[in-house]
Amino acid sequence: MAVCRDEAGRHQRLRRHQPLGHDWATVSNSLRSGRNAVRTMPEWSRYEGLAVRVAAPAAPFELDPQRYHRKSLRSMGRVAIMATRASELALADAGLLGHPLLQSGQLGIAYGSSSGTPQSAGDFGRMVLENNTDGINATTYIKMMSHTAAVNIGVFFGITGRIVGTSSACTSGSQGIGYAYEMIQSGKQIAMLAGGAEELDATQAAVFDTLFAASTRQEPDLTPRPFDRDRDGLVLGEGACTLILEEREHALARGATIHAEVCGFGTNSDGRHVTQPHADTMALAMRLALADAALPPTAIGYVNAHGTATDHGDTAESHATRLVFGEAIAIASLKSQMGHTLGACGALEAWISIMMMHDGWFAPTLNLLAPDPACASLDYLTGGGRHIDTEYVMSNNFAFGGINTSLIFSR
Repeated sequence: MAVCRDEAGRHQRLRRHQPLGHDWATVSNSLRSGRNAVRTMPEWSRYEGLAVRVAAPAAPFELDPQRYHRKSLRSMGRVAIMATRASELALADAGLLGHPLLQSGQLGIAYGSSSGTPQSAGDFGRMVLENNTDGINATTYIKMMSHTAAVNIGVFFGITGRIVGTSSACTSGSQGIGYAYEMIQSGKQIAMLAGGAEELDATQAAVFDTLFAASTRQEPDLTPRPFDRDRDGLVLGEGACTLILEEREHALARGATIHAEVCGFGTNSDGRHVTQPHADTMALAMRLALADAALPPTAIGYVNAHGTATDHGDTAESHATRLVFGEAIAIASLKSQMGHTLGACGALEAWISIMMMHDGWFAPTLNLLAPDPACASLDYLTGGGRHIDTEYVMSNNFAFGGINTSLIFSR
């Protein structure tokens, strides 16, 4: 796909690895099937005290051994591998794979994840516990560091432009897109690879389990349940999504296909609590995006909710959305379909929202049978989804630390 903007425009293509599939036809069929990608994780039963037993792993994918060999993979954990492969497919689709622009210094990277590969962090943990360095080698830290995806993408393709590592938990992917957008808008780069990635690990499940924010249901098809009165927390997923943003005139000059436009970006922070979101600052982020796009709230035909299925998060987000749009706005959570992909969700959900806008059909929030009375009254998409003809969609994400992001895309 492509995204661009008038004047300081940007063109964007992407490919992804995620639970619902790796191409739009597969993902679209999955969304229309009415079944999510969540499955049981029997291997997690070995962790004493961990109550989580479901997650949404990425669908299997293959790597070309001619390109992904021992030397090229030695500094990559799974999160970097998924990010690099997604970027390779995006560059190929955009006609930029092997292009001189990659090594011109005019193409950069804005990419994030919540963390690097957890297993590598565990290797250092064992050093502390066992008082030896067994298992630690020259690339252990490279796999563990929070900007491992961005760095490995750059090395793999020889990219010499700016690198912005957006490690901000659930807004890593959306900040990657937003900061890439602003980088091109400022004239500092002609094009940017943007997005996010995350690999699934039991340690991540433990983070939310200890906060009583993870679903402990044993039935994969019945959870998560964003905005539902019977929700019991989020379900983790994994994946990677790369978007290529390019200045409009540059994209047109080389004959690139433009599929959509980045219209606006808003981001701010609550400044009050690291895990308790606030509706007023969430609403302000949406208003900042609308102001950046010079659009009234009535122009937006669909809002992709962050919608994690946590008590405080869903409640605050729903009231923030109503503050900005009123109760008639169509809204749904893609996390009901593929789980919470953490650092990847902002990019994956933006892409899916854009593709649904092109199809004129928007997927429902699965398992939303009875909206929680504590959540604001909104037009929640349920059942078989809905056909909506709109020129603009908004995709919102909110993260630990009170970090809020809002992106607007135009057809």
